[in-house]
Amino acid sequence: MKKYFIIFMVIGLLFGCEKDSGRTYNNPYLPNYSFSATINLNLPGYSGLNSNSNPIMFTVDGDINIVMMKVAGTDYRAWNGNCPNQAPTACSKLSIQGLSAKCNCEDGYAYSLFDGTAAAQYGMIPYRVEVLNSSTIRVYN
Repeated sequence: MKKYFIIFMVIGLLFGCEKDSGRTYNNPYLPNYSFSATINLNLPGYSGLNSNSNPIMFTVDGDINIVMMKVAGTDYRAWNGNCPNQAPTACSKLSIQGLSAKCNCEDGYAYSLFDGTAAAQYGMIPYRVEVLNSSTIRVYN
């Protein structure tokens, strides 16, 4: 009996581990873009990321909108910059209001730039951030 218990425990542990644990972001409104962008924090357009709680918006690869903020030290948060609860339209690009990103369309949801949540069905889609050195970071999906 012990033998079967150990086998079941080992199988459970093997299938319980994921490469990238956490939430999955299957949003029907926003496509899942694959990209990688290197950000030079010495450039004026990205200088806001040198201080905490100073969010900025920028576009990479011509059409991927990103909202990004430095939380503290080397902790950066990057999010898809489109309203996650509606299909892309002329007004669906988020705008920064303090420490929130707000939809400019009729729903008007405001999303926290710390965790991407709002009182809505879908939260903001996060992107990965890797600090390469003191002046360079990489944002990717």
